Amino acid sequence: MDPALHLLLALVASFLLGSIPFGLILTRAAGLGDIRAIGSGSIGATNVLRTGNRKIAAATVLLDGLKGAVAIWLFPGEALTAGTAAVLGHMFPPWLGFRGGKGVATGIAVYLAAMWPVGLLVCAVWLVVARVTRMSSAAGLTAFALAPPAAWVLIGPDQALLALLVGVLIFWRHEDNIRRLIAGTEPRIGKSASPS
Repeated sequence: MDPALHLLLALVASFLLGSIPFGLILTRAAGLGDIRAIGSGSIGATNVLRTGNRKIAAATVLLDGLKGAVAIWLFPGEALTAGTAAVLGHMFPPWLGFRGGKGVATGIAVYLAAMWPVGLLVCAVWLVVARVTRMSSAAGLTAFALAPPAAWVLIGPDQALLALLVGVLIFWRHEDNIRRLIAGTEPRIGKSASPS
């Protein structure tokens, strides 16, 4: 296949894969209603947890993560494009008016599939910060901030660029969370969030 067409295929297929709204699908299937009507309005696992159903939240984490991993597995030679596109698809699904999740689970899985040492480090940092602060956003932002330099040191510049692009998207999508963190009003894991 022509390299340009293969790159385009990786971009489109990974975006569409990332855009599958598992959080919305699972909560509706479980009879929990429209996840976009509660908490932050996000379709991600942190907001799904606000329904009180931990099993559905865990399934959302796994399936949202799988989207990122599968994109890398399908297009290993186009990891930069596939990984970034999968995260973008999760954040801006066309089926939901381009209002999706915040990309943490999908982004971590991209790291695990494309550069597993960095992925494991990000997981460990997320778990430690989440345990200390009880704030998913603080954990995600800290972990993704550390990923680019870790990728540069542990693997190389190409992987560092992937980590940087995904990290920038994560920070962009967490703009409201960052404001609440600064103001000291960010909710703890499992608690209600404002719909902003």
